[in-house]
Amino acid sequence: MRRVVVMLALLSITVPAAAQFGKLKGIADKAAKTYDDLNFTDEEEQQLGSEISALLRGKYGVVQDRAVHKYVTLAGSVLASNSSRPGLKWTFIVLDTDGVNAFAAPGGFVHITRGALALIQSEGELADVLGHEIGHITLKHTIKAIQNAKKAELGASATRQAFIQAAANMGYSVLLENKFDRNDEEAADKIALTIANKAGYSPNGLPEFLTKLAERNKGLKERSGVFASHPETMGRIETMKKVIAAEKLTATAMVAARYTSTITFKPVPVDKIVQVGPPPQPGTGSKAEEPKSSGGGKFGMTGLSGLGKSKSSDSTIASAGSRGLNPDRDAQGGPNKALVAVTVSAGEIAEFRKGITG
Repeated sequence: MRRVVVMLALLSITVPAAAQFGKLKGIADKAAKTYDDLNFTDEEEQQLGSEISALLRGKYGVVQDRAVHKYVTLAGSVLASNSSRPGLKWTFIVLDTDGVNAFAAPGGFVHITRGALALIQSEGELADVLGHEIGHITLKHTIKAIQNAKKAELGASATRQAFIQAAANMGYSVLLENKFDRNDEEAADKIALTIANKAGYSPNGLPEFLTKLAERNKGLKERSGVFASHPETMGRIETMKKVIAAEKLTATAMVAARYTSTITFKPVPVDKIVQVGPPPQPGTGSKAEEPKSSGGGKFGMTGLSGLGKSKSSDSTIASAGSRGLNPDRDAQGGPNKALVAVTVSAGEIAEFRKGITG
């Protein structure tokens, strides 16, 4: 009898202990899941975009011209108001590099290079290019690319903040390497044509820009920049023409005069763009190559100067630069990384809309 009582007493102790252990394990698992969860809140999406934008500005610098930023912001604001996410805190940034590129960071951060602005010849083209980047943001393409990546690529993170930083590094690589697939690009193209047409701009601006860019890049063997010259480009243009016809997009405004009176950058031939040398390997003590002109098509690799970010950021960038020669991605950037803060009022946007005439 005593033996039975002792065994029952032991059970009364061990069962609650096991239950308590299971409860603690459940709490730990829940905490771990929180840090691994790739579903970002709106606030985290904004933070993610801000981190990615800082990396892009660190690489390319920012054009320190308030009039240029005001103009691009007005055009972008008109388009964003026609998008499915007009309430985002939209920010339009002109990057200081001759490379022709544009980048859509989550949370409403739209970047376009002065090289792209130099190649664009009208406000209608600008509207369609900005609309394409707005499309990537409203469809959350960068976030989806991060979500589709292997968890191991993000590494282990002790805190949610560290996890978001790792996700930002990955998102930066996604944008820099143009890792959107054909379906993503065509979905963003359709949004660009639709919201530009709604504002009164001709939907033919984006096909015209891509045609010029394909001609510019026809001598390159590798893809270069977000709007790359490769066999898919002409297919995208044909798809756009079908969308324009099917959706009955008939707006005609190009507004070339207003564009050329504000944007005066001159395009640089692709084989004359100054490149940034590769970063030194960790622990070698060697110095990065000095910026150099690409000359006869011998292009440099991605540089790290001025990023001021963590080692994880550096390794992401080094990995991005390891894939091959890319004149627009690896173009030298300007020295000033500071944002040019501009504000536009509802009245200014309304007045700007009045100038969108065919």
